[in-house]
Amino acid sequence: MLNTSLKKTDRPFVVGLTGGIGSGKSLVCKVFTILGIPVFEADRVGRSLYTGNTKVKEEMISMFGPGVYLPGGEINRSYLASLIFNDKEALLRVNRLIHPLVRDAFALWRQEQNSDYVVYEAAILFESGYYRETGFTVVVTAPEELRIKRVMERDHVSREQVLARIRNQWDEQKKLAHADFVIRNDEEHLLLEQILETDKKIRSHGKFC
Repeated sequence: MLNTSLKKTDRPFVVGLTGGIGSGKSLVCKVFTILGIPVFEADRVGRSLYTGNTKVKEEMISMFGPGVYLPGGEINRSYLASLIFNDKEALLRVNRLIHPLVRDAFALWRQEQNSDYVVYEAAILFESGYYRETGFTVVVTAPEELRIKRVMERDHVSREQVLARIRNQWDEQKKLAHADFVIRNDEEHLLLEQILETDKKIRSHGKFC
């Protein structure tokens, strides 16, 4: 849904991209990068804060104890996932800690870009409310069973663990209702063709060319 509060003269224009776990949004972002569109990976930046930001590390230990970090200093991702994906309050506390820092990092990163538009990729773009700060939203979608299979194979986790993560995200239909553009990564529709068409529409609607 086009954010009319953003001026088309604002540069670079911000396009939010999201999708449920296992939808393949990272692959779509790689293609946008190949096309020359800068992509800010909010989730990757957020993960880097766990070990790269002293304040975040102190807060995480305060909330969850020293076991939330591995002996080498890296975040214990499986342990953290077992906590936050089964406790909405714990998930909310972590998001309140990480999200403002990620948005600050994005604001600085955006100032350094010279393209007509940039992509802000985040798993919980809608859930966090940040979609309101974007001009357009793109949702990458795939059937739930295919998404579950992909994540089980990728992360070597159980079906129930994947479902726990899915339950903490908006369902597909709710995401699609908020989308300006949809890319179907269902192994039936040609992915590159859809991305090229989406890029063309973004540029057309944004009057960049």
